[in-house]
Amino acid sequence: MATQSLEIRSLTSKAFQPFGDILEVQDQPTVMINQGNCARYTNLASLDFSDGNAGISIFDAKPYASPLSLTMLERHPEGSQAFIPMSNEPFLVIVAEDNNGVPDVPQVFMTTGFQGVNYCRNTWHGVLTPIRGNGLFTVVDRIGSGKNLQEHWLDSPYLIEW
Repeated sequence: MATQSLEIRSLTSKAFQPFGDILEVQDQPTVMINQGNCARYTNLASLDFSDGNAGISIFDAKPYASPLSLTMLERHPEGSQAFIPMSNEPFLVIVAEDNNGVPDVPQVFMTTGFQGVNYCRNTWHGVLTPIRGNGLFTVVDRIGSGKNLQEHWLDSPYLIEW
């Protein structure tokens, strides 16, 4: 089967809604704290774990070069997974809807560099994909026993260019 190209779209709340939450500063803070010196944007993502605990980790990922050959998607059946960049470099967010236990055609989004994402539990997604500079991320996900990773290797790769 021939390689197909995927279009990269801007990451918006409406487009990403089926897959999870976007973590970014919104129009109005929830509340001002610290004597009015700090805007707090509260509850931007829904953490969803079957068991275990929420853990905070740091991932240090090498940037990918264009074009990217997408060959595998993964999902986490036991918990949501949030990626919060520790720099302002854009990264790709690759997701797919479920089609009878396997990923459907992937969708690709480009962050602004100031956006993080929280993948819903069981959302098919690509690996962490920084495209330039620092790939340092805070990750909030389930820490617990049992297998929380399913990988699906694609019959034919998809090509992503930026």
